[in-house]
Amino acid sequence: MTPFHLAFPIHDIDETRRFYGDVLGCPMGRFTDSWIDFDLFGHQMSGHLRPDSKAAKDSGTVDGHSVPIPHFGVVLQMEDWKILAGRLETNDGIDWIMKPTLRFEGQPGEQATMFLRDPSGNALEFKGFSDLGKVFAS
Repeated sequence: MTPFHLAFPIHDIDETRRFYGDVLGCPMGRFTDSWIDFDLFGHQMSGHLRPDSKAAKDSGTVDGHSVPIPHFGVVLQMEDWKILAGRLETNDGIDWIMKPTLRFEGQPGEQATMFLRDPSGNALEFKGFSDLGKVFAS
C-alpha cells in the first residue's frame, strides 16, 4: 500500500511537534516556521500553521457511538494498536473523545478504536484489527 498524504491546520508548531512527536511517537520530517511533516505510521501528515482555524463540531453515529466528523487517523495491526493505546492511556494530557474500546464485537469488521483531539482540535481515530484483511468486511 502506498502512503497517504494529509495536510491539516494547526495552531502552534511547537505544541504540534510535542504531540505528534513525543506523545504519538511519530518521526518528524521537514519543517519551516509555518508547516511541519510527520510520519504517522508510514503516512505523510503535514501540519500547516493556521492559528485561527476552528475545530469541527459535527458528529455522526457509528455502532451506537457519536464520532467527530471530520476526523483522520490510521488502521493498525492489533498489537501495534494496543501498544499505542497503552501509551496514550498513561498520558494525563490526552483530550479523549472516546477512550479505547472494541466495536462491532463478534461481527465482520470487529475492531478496536479510540478517538482523541490534538492540541489544535483536530479529531484523530486509531483503529486496530486482528486481521487487516477484514478492514472492509461487511
